[in-house]
Amino acid sequence: MNRLLMTYKTTNLLLLALFVSLFFSGFTTQAQQDSQYTQYMYNTVSVNPAYAGSRGSLSMMGIYRNQWAGLDGAPETLNFTLHSPIGVRGVGLGLGFVSDKIGPSDESMVTADFSYTLNLAQDVKLSFGLKGGVSIWNLNPDKLNIFNPNDYNLRRENNTSPVIGTGMYLYTQKWYVGLSSPNILQTEHYDDVQVSTATEKTHIYLMGGYVFDINPNLKLKPAFMAKAVVGAPLAIDVSANALMYDTVTFGLGYRVDAAVSAMAGFQISEQIMMGYAYDYDTTEFGNYNNGSHEIFLRFELGTRLRAKVNPRFF
Repeated sequence: MNRLLMTYKTTNLLLLALFVSLFFSGFTTQAQQDSQYTQYMYNTVSVNPAYAGSRGSLSMMGIYRNQWAGLDGAPETLNFTLHSPIGVRGVGLGLGFVSDKIGPSDESMVTADFSYTLNLAQDVKLSFGLKGGVSIWNLNPDKLNIFNPNDYNLRRENNTSPVIGTGMYLYTQKWYVGLSSPNILQTEHYDDVQVSTATEKTHIYLMGGYVFDINPNLKLKPAFMAKAVVGAPLAIDVSANALMYDTVTFGLGYRVDAAVSAMAGFQISEQIMMGYAYDYDTTEFGNYNNGSHEIFLRFELGTRLRAKVNPRFF
């Protein structure tokens, strides 16, 4: 009883600390700048460090996104993550790398993830996570058509800044809910005379999903992700994916007031899964690009035997 009470108190304290940090970081934010993914349901650890190790195996994931294809300087993102439980009860670790390019700027980020999981009840787990790392931001004005080449406001810039994130993840074999901020720090990039300033703001993510067993060979998983930054519209993604024979996945997604998406995935073997998504822009901006393409490849090793009985669809 005393041990259960201590666990309960510890959980409450961790929850309070997480919500306080997210609350106060949220009031310093103004714009959405984090990398965007349509297949967010497979790339959870990149935005929520509490997900690290939750699959019970060594999981490696690579995802490439070409947004607004056909438009010069459009966003292009490459993301690689690796995470696993480490044999210490409740502890998971992960590594991540992001390369994000847009116009004349590019950003590279290297991070490490730590998670600790509590067993709250039968099949109910609550994980807390921390993310730490470094971000390197570069501006290359040579990629611009410059009217005045002597403009001192347009010159190469290189900035390095720390990354600190936090998150929590509540889940079972059937559903999940997560709340996180992959970087609670606000970073400003500016020239020596501070004529111009570029600011990276904190993003807060809320996500969830549920798996319905339609029949032994068909599962349906609706999911959502909301991304919030004070001063910018709330970004909401909703999706529904169907898994057939534990092998083929297909689904549709909708980004509110932004895009509709089609997704497909294939479990090539017990260890390898690949997937593709296409976004069609529903705004007027869609007249000037050819949509967005996204592809991922996941490779897993380790304790996958239980997945044959009750496969994890997230």
